[in-house]
Amino acid sequence: MKTRARDYLFAALAVALSTGVSFLAFPFLHPTNLVMFYILGTLAVAARGHRGPAAASCALGVLAFDFFFVPPRFTFTVSDAQYIITFLAFFISAMVISDLTIRLRREAIVAREAQKRTEMMHSLAQRLSIARGSEEVAGIAAISLAETFNGEVLIYFPATDGRLQSRSSSAALKPEEKELGAAQWAYVRGQSAGVGTGALPLEKYIMVPLIGAGGPVGVVSLHPREGAGPLAREERLLLEACARQVALSLEVEALQEAARRARTAMENERLRSALLSSVSHDLRTPLTAIVGSAGALLERDEIRNNTGAAELVENIQDEGQRLSRLVQNLLQTTRLESGTVRIKKEIYPLEEVVGSALERVSPILKGRPVRVDLPEDLPQIGFDPILLEQVFVNLIENAVRHTDPSQSIDLVARRDGSEIQVVVADHGPGINPEDLEKVFEKFYREPNSPGAGLGLAICRAVIKLHGGRIWAENGSGGGAVFRFTLPLEVAHAA
Repeated sequence: MKTRARDYLFAALAVALSTGVSFLAFPFLHPTNLVMFYILGTLAVAARGHRGPAAASCALGVLAFDFFFVPPRFTFTVSDAQYIITFLAFFISAMVISDLTIRLRREAIVAREAQKRTEMMHSLAQRLSIARGSEEVAGIAAISLAETFNGEVLIYFPATDGRLQSRSSSAALKPEEKELGAAQWAYVRGQSAGVGTGALPLEKYIMVPLIGAGGPVGVVSLHPREGAGPLAREERLLLEACARQVALSLEVEALQEAARRARTAMENERLRSALLSSVSHDLRTPLTAIVGSAGALLERDEIRNNTGAAELVENIQDEGQRLSRLVQNLLQTTRLESGTVRIKKEIYPLEEVVGSALERVSPILKGRPVRVDLPEDLPQIGFDPILLEQVFVNLIENAVRHTDPSQSIDLVARRDGSEIQVVVADHGPGINPEDLEKVFEKFYREPNSPGAGLGLAICRAVIKLHGGRIWAENGSGGGAVFRFTLPLEVAHAA
């Protein structure tokens, strides 16, 4: 309001100055020529950028010109009707010129703001381009924005654990608990908060979410200097533009960091697979010799007749076979991960593969009941019998490890629309619901669980190669249930 009052006062002074100049020029010029001085005064008022004072200057100029210079002078009476046309032309010309001047001034302001915004964005982009890591990006952004908006800035961005962490433009600026909560609100909702917004409008700061292509990636919090008012519209637009630039940099850095972690993980996995493959090959031959030697010893009468010795040799044979299966799983895992395994599908009865798998696991079953339910009308499908047999072996071994010897294992297969669904269920304690997905991860084991954590990972890889799905669940009556599918269309096409 004070600024607008000064503009009207300036308009009155401009008319007074134009009148004074006109008095000096009156002896030398025709009265109609004095209009130009009033138009110049109106132009000066319009240059300040407000239409109201410019219009007031036009109106006062017409009245002053009429009163002081149009005969009869010092009255508002007009003796010559032609002056009426002069008044109208003067007023219209002054209004048009003032309007054009105001528009030109505003366009110049917009152009300057656009240039300022462009220069600021360019400078910010240059600074951010040399940053490495999200923390450095946030630190550079905080300092740059603090310089631009003459305030203190906090940049919030998520840490690896998902909680917001911050980088400030000043070591003295620390986020308070309330502000951290507001930042979390702005981050989750993707909305601005603080002064000049609909959320927390009484706070001194303004928070703008950093929104990238994939959603919010952080929050910028601007604390204006003491005594500074709320941001003007142009400043608000500039802050939002800077926020988008910072969001882009944080998003790019997050993607690059994810790519770096992925490359590191791939390299570690490649080295581990190479080591496992090498060790497995080195172990397979001596293990085969140990198992074979133990079997040969059990055939000798002096061992069979010595109960203690027979138990020791049987234990050697069992543990050797267990280690041999572990080595086989290690080799199978490295081959599956290397992509060198090619499935060789054959049209094969499922019951033959199940029977072969049960024969392989008979040493560890030790009389444990296995209930097999395979309908006679189950269609023959195409699969790799060697790989699928390994799936059954691993699932049955897993059930044996987690159940008592007296508990049975169920193996059921049914046609389910366009696929065959196979179920291997036990009656043990079941699986922790949080681990139903994790059990298929390589080297994952539940607490106090035997095994190396490879069997189920191999099952998932083999079933995936066949175009099927595999998952785990807990049975309604207890126990773990593993289901996998084999698509009929893919099988027949093979």
